[in-house]
Amino acid sequence: MKQGLNIKLGQQLSMTPQLQQAIRLLQLSTLELQQEVQQALESNPLLEQSEDFAEDQSSTPDNQTDSSLESSLPKELEADTSWDDTYDLSSSDSHISSPDSGNLLETLNAEELGLKDHLLWQINSSKLNIQDRIIAETLIESIDHRGYLSQPLSDIYQDLSEELILDIEDLEAVLVFIQRLDPLGVGARTLEECLLLQLEGFYSAHPMYRKARSLLEKNLDLLQKRDYKRIKRTLNISEGEYTTLIELLQSLDPHPGLAFESNTTEYISPDVYINKADNGQWFVSLNSSNEVNIRINEHYKGLIKEVKKDEDAQYLRDNLQQANSLIKAIENRNSTILKVAEGILKRQSDFLKYGVQAIKPMILKDIANELEVHESTISRVTNQKYILTPHGVYELKFFFSSHVATNTGGECSSTAIRAMIQELIKSENHQKPLSDNKLTTLLKEQGIKVARRTVTKYRESLTIPSSRERKTLA
Repeated sequence: MKQGLNIKLGQQLSMTPQLQQAIRLLQLSTLELQQEVQQALESNPLLEQSEDFAEDQSSTPDNQTDSSLESSLPKELEADTSWDDTYDLSSSDSHISSPDSGNLLETLNAEELGLKDHLLWQINSSKLNIQDRIIAETLIESIDHRGYLSQPLSDIYQDLSEELILDIEDLEAVLVFIQRLDPLGVGARTLEECLLLQLEGFYSAHPMYRKARSLLEKNLDLLQKRDYKRIKRTLNISEGEYTTLIELLQSLDPHPGLAFESNTTEYISPDVYINKADNGQWFVSLNSSNEVNIRINEHYKGLIKEVKKDEDAQYLRDNLQQANSLIKAIENRNSTILKVAEGILKRQSDFLKYGVQAIKPMILKDIANELEVHESTISRVTNQKYILTPHGVYELKFFFSSHVATNTGGECSSTAIRAMIQELIKSENHQKPLSDNKLTTLLKEQGIKVARRTVTKYRESLTIPSSRERKTLA
């Protein structure tokens, strides 16, 4: 396993800046992308807005674009894990539709999707067994807003050992799994561990990896004191190596969880529509109102061969390359979102007919295998991207969930079970609300084998009060 990981990370480091930009744009919401493009328009004279981007040939990147972007973005991302974490992004909130008295998660009232929700979503999209899932959920509850594990592992073990048969090594193993989730470095117990996790994940094949690791493990205090002279002397490195080392370390995030904190309200505009054709078949299309209309400024492009000063010509060439790369990255972003949405539609066609209760179990790996990309690519595409369906607006990640076995040997998605629970509670006698035990029994009668503890967790995730509280409220 370790050997395969090293090969994978070696491929990461061969990625060009243009491809890194493409990956970063892939994870942005529509609003964040528009802000990014606006900044590019203000700083790059080779870019301009186009009123008719779709038909204007000048919007197509020149052949001068870096060859690493010639092939499609999805295939380039196969060797990718969590490159977005190397960037200092102003991350806006993710949002999901919130439950109301009607259908499950079918309104436009956005809720803040914080760090713990983001981690739990990744856990629910994994193939952990039941015990490891319980351990993971408990550990995540002990992760603070900065992304650090705030409670000693021994204390968490003590609490869990009262209801599970396990060793502390089981917690260690699950913690390692969590520490490899997005954002990389989450679940660390110390600053040193947080930075080392990111260093290992991003730069294990980097020429300065060993020096950087040595500095973090043995002389972290020098870095905190900004004693750069002693750092150079201690590591015995040249001025150039020192500059590279500092740039590498500055790309690491000491507080990976803070990117999920924001007080900004982002209004949802669907990225993708589900439409019905005249023949009754469903298909997906991009929201044209979200289209980013930019193109190459032909006037400044023509000046490249006319300017006399070499530095002026180089300035224009550099900006032309950046403009081409941005346009190409946006095109690939749109293409990838569309392909993922098509994959979701293909697997969740029953949802269109019957609603949330018909959602099938589906994890990131299912779509990743179908599109021949890495799971982290699907994670980026489905985060903060929304789709308008006949049943409401949903974040793409909503359609991914773990499975629960049925009495017939089949599977039912956890999302569908939540919908069933909400429907049962909605139709209950308000004078005699259904307890979690009763809900468990009713689900079993419908062929769903689920523990009472799981029913309680699902009910609480829907922000539905307990039966005692519901009776009081009634």
